Amino acid sequence: MRKKKEAPLGTLNHYLPPGAYHTVMQYLQHYKVHLTITKERRSVLGDYRFAVHGKNHRISVNGNLNAFAFLITLLHELAHLIAFEKYGNRIASHGKEWKMVYGEILHQFLLLDLFPPDIAGEIKTTMHSPAAGSCAEDGLIRVLRKYDQKGNNKKLVEEIDVNGSFQTDDGRIFKRGDRLRKRIRCLEIKTGKIYLFSPVYEVTPV
Repeated sequence: MRKKKEAPLGTLNHYLPPGAYHTVMQYLQHYKVHLTITKERRSVLGDYRFAVHGKNHRISVNGNLNAFAFLITLLHELAHLIAFEKYGNRIASHGKEWKMVYGEILHQFLLLDLFPPDIAGEIKTTMHSPAAGSCAEDGLIRVLRKYDQKGNNKKLVEEIDVNGSFQTDDGRIFKRGDRLRKRIRCLEIKTGKIYLFSPVYEVTPV
């Protein structure tokens, strides 16, 4: 397992949209957050660790995200910290307390006019009912992808033609099937098993 590579906090400004640094630093300093900017992790975009035994709160965010996705992921994790500080660590991770705090933080950053209109519109929708995963709302994922650096051949499962094939990051090959409400039925070629994929899950066309 690769060890996390930590970027100096002074470089944080390079990962954020213009105009966000000052407000973000106010949060990090006020809550004494140890922020780690990591290499890409396939399973998570960011995570939060509660302060224990006199240590600082710890947040990590993937450094390969575009500036808007990086900021939204960081705000998601900050909302965990603030919710636990305010309501205690027995609350549900993505319960009503976290949703309320996350919505308040998103509203504050919307007022800074940092986001393009398409992202701002999706954030306003998110504020009313935030999902558990950072950037978890399908519409927000689609919009944020427009601001990724070009150059990879990744596609969303919903962009694969029906009966077309794709490969996941772990090397498994699937054939795309029909859409079932919020998921897409896919057949794993090797095993013949059926899996349900999120339509906005990133894969590699085969």
